[in-house]
Amino acid sequence: QLQAYGGGLVQAGGSLRLSCAASGGSFSSYHMAWFRQNPGQEREFVAGISRSSIITRYRESVKGRFTISRDNARSTVDLQMNSLKPEDTAVYYCAADIGPVLPTTSRRYECWGQGTQVTVSS
Repeated sequence: QLQAYGGGLVQAGGSLRLSCAASGGSFSSYHMAWFRQNPGQEREFVAGISRSSIITRYRESVKGRFTISRDNARSTVDLQMNSLKPEDTAVYYCAADIGPVLPTTSRRYECWGQGTQVTVSS
């Protein structure tokens, strides 16, 4: 089970830190990722991190602004979002996958959190 929190309303240029807490499984066995979605649009990959944090991947539009990290001892994965833009506005979801490689497509992830709203005002 995944529980995401930390969303909110922020002005353009500001920062937010999202967190996702996992329970009920072996957290270190899962690749973790953040996705986002707006109404009527497909859920899109934002950032992902491998089991041991060796590999991270980012959507092109967030590179240099967002940082994903995880703490396997605490079973948490965070997304630090800096220099936020209005186009970052979305509901953000954390997701977990136990497959062999870190995926970037939503259909590969089998476990999802409930989502947290991020709104960036211009």
